[in-house]
This record gives sequence, structure tokens and C-alpha cells, in this order.
Amino acid sequence: MAKSPEVEHPKKAFGWAARDASGILSPFNFSRRATGEKDVTFKILYCGICHSDLHMVKNEWGMTTYPLVPGHEIVGVVTEVGSEVHRFKVGDKVGVGCLVGACRSCNDCSNNLENYCPKSILTYGAVYHDGTTTYGGYSDIMVADEHFVIRIPDNLPLDAGAPLLCAGITVYSPLKFYGLDKPGLHVGVVGLGGLGHAAVKFAKAMGVKITVISTSPNKKTEALEHLGADSFLVSTDQGQIQAALGTLDGIIDTVSAVHPLLPLIGLLKSHGKLIMVGAPEKPLQLPIFPILLGRKIVGGSCIGGLKETQEMIDFAAKHNISADIEVIPIDYVNAAMERLVKADVRYRFVIDIGNTLKLSS
Repeated sequence: MAKSPEVEHPKKAFGWAARDASGILSPFNFSRRATGEKDVTFKILYCGICHSDLHMVKNEWGMTTYPLVPGHEIVGVVTEVGSEVHRFKVGDKVGVGCLVGACRSCNDCSNNLENYCPKSILTYGAVYHDGTTTYGGYSDIMVADEHFVIRIPDNLPLDAGAPLLCAGITVYSPLKFYGLDKPGLHVGVVGLGGLGHAAVKFAKAMGVKITVISTSPNKKTEALEHLGADSFLVSTDQGQIQAALGTLDGIIDTVSAVHPLLPLIGLLKSHGKLIMVGAPEKPLQLPIFPILLGRKIVGGSCIGGLKETQEMIDFAAKHNISADIEVIPIDYVNAAMERLVKADVRYRFVIDIGNTLKLSS
């Protein structure tokens, strides 16, 4: 096992960054910290483009600091490990998702829910324990604490497995937590994008009956024939919605645009659960009477802890679940962002970092 020396200088790194709210990304030189005792350093091979990246590069959530190197669906191969690292060795296939730090001592951290830690540290655009800015996966190397590194099983393709580190855990965790993973239940999935198509795949593997709910009638064939959904509803078709009232045990709502909740609440059986995992920029209207009259629940969920993320990746490998992707070179990233605004991707862009980042430099 290649152990890092006790004293080492910061590592030179290269990636693509946004400099301002125009969101345009361009080449960027920066530094990663030296491999610490508990750190894993890996060469990045692929990084997925998440809708969050689009919001962040344009500062649409009002929390961006520039320069910003996005990317939290990061996979690659270990090149170095610290002297206190015991779970990984050089040559292992690994990934890092949305988090690179947490306090490790609060109630949530103690329950393997680092994602809800008040002091959790995002993979990019945040401040790390040492005061430095975190930079994401649109770059050549990554250094992360062993606790926040995920092992990627050999039978899970790295490129199509990368988006699971965000999109996968974002839908897997609520399916499990809210008890919507039981065979025979009937669950709706709103939106058939990066999150939605992953939700369909995981739920089907759990034995759940799935109805895809979309504003786009032209996605019906894709949902039923390619992804294996059991039924399809056009959310703007009042006839279809009326016919399906009170039929769903739960709904995973992946839509990140403003949309009406009343029709969705109506689709739920009594005691049904509407779980929000998309993040619209503006508040949604929540009608209360339909919730009272059916003892229904509107809940939320945000990614997952590290233990559950590893569980999700292992489940995906066992059931041959991966994202449907379009692999792109790094110098196409700005065009990909423009297409993402228009939902013109099926269903996740993945940057081929290993083969194209150096060429673009």
C-alpha cells in the first residue's frame, strides 16, 4: 500500500471553473491539499453534471462563491492513501458524492446521517475544515477524507455509475426511509429526468409498481418500454388525473421547477406520502385541506449519509442499475449546461475527465 509521506506540499490541480454568474466555465489551475493521514487521493476519470451544478454556476441559489469548480458525481482510481487509511488501497475504484466533510459528532452524524449535519461540508463551493475552498470534480484529481469516499464495485461501470452518487442516493434514500420500497406498493415518479429515471430503476428493482407522471406525453414510450414503468400519466390531462385519483401509496417528486402540488396530492391514497426531492427556486403552494382529509404527508429528503450511499451503490451493482448517460469531453461542458437548461439530455451528462481534460489544457 502506497502510504503518503508525513510532509508533503499541496498538489497542483487543473479543472474548469465558473468565474461569475454568467455560469461560463473555463480552464482553471488550483491546488489540492497534500494527502493527509486519513485522506484518499484519486485520479478523476468521470464526473456527472447535476442540475445543482447549473444552479450553482449561475448563483441561482444565492450561495455561490467564485471561482467555482463544480461536480459532485465523481469517480476514479486511487493513486495514494494516507498512513491511517484502512479501507482503500492504490488502484481501487472509488467515488465522492455531494459531501466531503461533517462534524462527525452531532446526533445526525452519530446515526450515519452526515447529510443532515448542520456543519456538513459540500464537495464544492464550501469552506473545508482548514479554511480552504472545496473544489469539485470537473478537475483532474481529488483528495478526500476516507470516511467520505465510496467504493465502486467492479461490475458497476464508472461512467454510468457516477451519477448515482447524487441522483441515485437522492431517490434511493426516500424510497427506503418513507417505506416506499415494499414489493407491491404503487409509487408515482414525477419528472423523467436525471433523478426521475433513477427513481424508476431503483423502485422497479425493489419490486414496486411505478407510474411515471410527466408534462410531456412524448416520454410515454420511453417510460414504459425503455425504463419499465407500469403506467404513465400526463399531469396536464385532467381526464387521466381524474381516473387515477387515490391510486398511489406514495410519490417521489423530482421536479426542480415551480409546479402545482394539488393534482399530485389527489393521486395519493389516504395516508399516502408526497416526497419532494427536487429543489425549485421559488416556494410552491401547498393546499392544506386535501392533506387533512386524507391524513396525507408531504415530506422531503436530501441525498443520504455515507453508509446509505455505499448501500445504494452496492444495491445498484447487484441489480445492474446505472444511469442512462451521454458522455462528453470537458470542452463541451458549456454547451451541455445550455442543453441542461432545456432538459435536452437523456438523462445525465457525464464528463470524460480522464481522456479529455489534459487534451483541453
